[in-house]
Amino acid sequence: MSESARLESVAGLTVLVTGAAQGMGALFARMACLEGAQRLILWDVSGEQLSARAEELTELNPACKIQTQVVDLRNQSAITAAADQVLAGGSVDVLVNNAGVVTGTSFAKHRTAQITDTMAVNSLAPMYLTHALLEQMGTQGRPGRVLTIASAAALVSNPNMSVYAASKAAAMSWSDSLRLELEQEAERNIKVTTFCPTYVSTGMFAGAKSMLLTPIMEPEQVTAKAWNAMLRGTPLVLLPWASKLGQALRGILPRAAWDLVADKVFRIYGSMNEFTGRQRSSEVDETVS
Repeated sequence: MSESARLESVAGLTVLVTGAAQGMGALFARMACLEGAQRLILWDVSGEQLSARAEELTELNPACKIQTQVVDLRNQSAITAAADQVLAGGSVDVLVNNAGVVTGTSFAKHRTAQITDTMAVNSLAPMYLTHALLEQMGTQGRPGRVLTIASAAALVSNPNMSVYAASKAAAMSWSDSLRLELEQEAERNIKVTTFCPTYVSTGMFAGAKSMLLTPIMEPEQVTAKAWNAMLRGTPLVLLPWASKLGQALRGILPRAAWDLVADKVFRIYGSMNEFTGRQRSSEVDETVS
């Protein structure tokens, strides 16, 4: 990658973070603020938490213009309307598609609404939002970045994660395909990063068990790696390193052998057996996977 394609920071740029009220989204927002983003737009479904986050960030860096928007990412019309409001104030340079929902149960126990909401927030919302912002991104000589938080679940089948895995697989495939398209428009300098972590201790995966060589990761560590990958324009990041080992074995071993290794050695297939998730007051919990 050429040095001109790299970013040292988001200083002076406009950054939009979804699911910004808590979890990793709040950490992404904090990093943007500390680095001197000129304009920082925070989206979440919780207005009360967004207000608290905005106050905190304003105290951290009064020079950063903080804007909050309560947006239900299940609703395409709401996404489009909110994006139009954002663009009325200028283009977005850095988009962090962070918001996500998870339902950790067998497919048969999923309610239809849970299936619809999971696919809408995890898969469709990043597409709708990126589509709304993309035309004005990377213009006026300013670099553009799109960071989409997918999941290692997109790459490895796992009981009690069928819909979540499907939604993140869709997000990952879309994001990396978008990367290839934008690489053909090098003059716009828009880089797309797809980030695929395993379980992160934000509370969203409460009750999930660690796996062999794959501990539950700390959100500060994960967000720092994702942020740095976004600045560099790294195409795809799997975290931790054991995810790459799992992918290699899955590709080499016969299916029955891989199932045995994944279940009995890596302990993947039982990792969601005691999942509880974050206790929440709203149906949609827009925090990162």
